[in-house]
Amino acid sequence: MAASITTQAQELYVGSYNIRYQNDGDAKAGNAWQQRMPVLCGQILFEHPDIFGAQEVLESQRQDLLKQLTDYDCIGLGRDDGKHAGEHSNIFYDRNKIKLLDHGDFWLSETPEKPGLGWDAACVRICSWGYFKLKGTSLKFYYFNLHMDHVGTVARREGAKLVVQRIKEIAKGKPVVLTGDFNVDQTNEIYGIFTQSGVLDDSFEKAQFRFAENGTFNSWDPELKTASRIDHVFVSPAFTVQRYGVLTNTYWSEAPQQTDTVKGADAPQEINFQKHQKRLPSDHYPVFVRLTF
Repeated sequence: MAASITTQAQELYVGSYNIRYQNDGDAKAGNAWQQRMPVLCGQILFEHPDIFGAQEVLESQRQDLLKQLTDYDCIGLGRDDGKHAGEHSNIFYDRNKIKLLDHGDFWLSETPEKPGLGWDAACVRICSWGYFKLKGTSLKFYYFNLHMDHVGTVARREGAKLVVQRIKEIAKGKPVVLTGDFNVDQTNEIYGIFTQSGVLDDSFEKAQFRFAENGTFNSWDPELKTASRIDHVFVSPAFTVQRYGVLTNTYWSEAPQQTDTVKGADAPQEINFQKHQKRLPSDHYPVFVRLTF
């Protein structure tokens, strides 16, 4: 009985979510942040991960998330100036379950201690990390979260090597979770830098149960399907991966000039339908993973 309680207590629910940065172009296309933010937050609150990494988070979006996700605190600096400018790769954690012990940030560049472009990158890129304790247990773990460049192949390759090196230096063999938008899928040689490092496994491959009917990038189109996973959750080999899911939830907005009420086929006549447009909370699907240690 005591052993089962200990095992249960050391379960960890983690996630990765590229929330898509707020911009006018998306708003004009019907994907405004203020429209999709309540849906995205509702999804997170329903799943209620203990800790998750988010990418493309502007400071105003970070504040919006913290207002909605009232159980959560977050760490992570803005990539452009090391304060709040530019996108953040924030780590959000449920303060009721997780205690922050230490944290830091480094840039994916030749000068990782200060903001700056790395190699052939199109954007400044940052990795944020924290050292945490799962309350009520002996489990202490490191959590790294990043967004790798979408253009520079050299930047992704060298950035991956840097991240593995920093994980070894900072974590020193302690349990690690690494999440992020890596902009490479499971067939890419850069993905192999992580999985062949000896310190990280792909949680998708280790999962005892998977629910992943699609890849992780959707390009704002819910009808697109791909096998590519560019948003990954890598974990120390010591973790057991119970469940892995790519959640493809959608929501609906009113379709222009579609105001007529219709009846469904083989449906009770009391039910009225109205045509709506299916939309997505982000151009990435979130990944959620249940772990035990």
